[in-house]
Amino acid sequence: MVLLAVNFDNLHQILQSLYTDMMPLCSQMTGVAKGLAGLGALFYVAYRVWQSLARAEPIDVFPLLRPFALGICIMFFPTIVLGTLNSILSPVVTGTHRILETQTFDMNEYRQQKDKLEIEAMRRNPETAYLVDKEAFDNKLDELGALDAIEACGMYVDRAMYNMKKSVQNFFRELLELMFNAAALVVDTLRTFFLIVLSILGPISFAISCWDGFQASLSQWFVRYISIYLWLPISDLFSSVLARIQVLMIEKDIVALSDPAYVPDVNNSAYIIFMLIAIVGYFTIPTVSTWVIQASGAGNYGKQVN
Repeated sequence: MVLLAVNFDNLHQILQSLYTDMMPLCSQMTGVAKGLAGLGALFYVAYRVWQSLARAEPIDVFPLLRPFALGICIMFFPTIVLGTLNSILSPVVTGTHRILETQTFDMNEYRQQKDKLEIEAMRRNPETAYLVDKEAFDNKLDELGALDAIEACGMYVDRAMYNMKKSVQNFFRELLELMFNAAALVVDTLRTFFLIVLSILGPISFAISCWDGFQASLSQWFVRYISIYLWLPISDLFSSVLARIQVLMIEKDIVALSDPAYVPDVNNSAYIIFMLIAIVGYFTIPTVSTWVIQASGAGNYGKQVN
């Protein structure tokens, strides 16, 4: 199926490139933000200076530097703010992605070994060898006489039913894997969209924080940006845990298949149930990110999903 052959790695790389390409747009908001921040700084400084003069108190200069520091951040927002945050958080993404690659490689290697042992185990059993081995199937047909036509037809039916069962199981497995990868892509797409919005409108948030009563917008911007940025490493960690669980399941099957007296079970119901749980678990990533750093408002995404 063409639909199941989608390369999700390329789609995730496209989202990363989209975020990089959209970053220069935040400079277009700098002009508006500078005007808004300048007006807010004027009221911010004037209010405190007049208040100190009215009370005949010395003017504390240090708090008055806050709007000027915010102005510098607005003027060089892509470099000072976004560049600093991304350079600090990118090693976290790189480290978790390496963990995911290691676990995925092990899972693919063990899965190939398990499939090979499963076929060998079925070949050892005379009652099931003809289902997976064409040579054993032909030899068993040659042993039958002319009066055994009904038994020969039954062998063809059994082999066809086995192949059809394997095809249906592989289809459902690939469909669930597609849904699992689609869930990861949904989370990554929403993450990229939120980061782009926060990055482009970031100068406006910094400018608004210059006004009295809106200082919390600065800290909330940082908290939400970091929280949403962590969706990707948490997603990689979740995928690594899932891959590790699959490795442990496959290792258990390999040990069982190594026993010559073991009869393999081709039923993949446990794997299908596990994939359904994994698909649901992927949408808990935004909630988990709020456990790492508290972000009021970002957790509402999980409520909407529920």
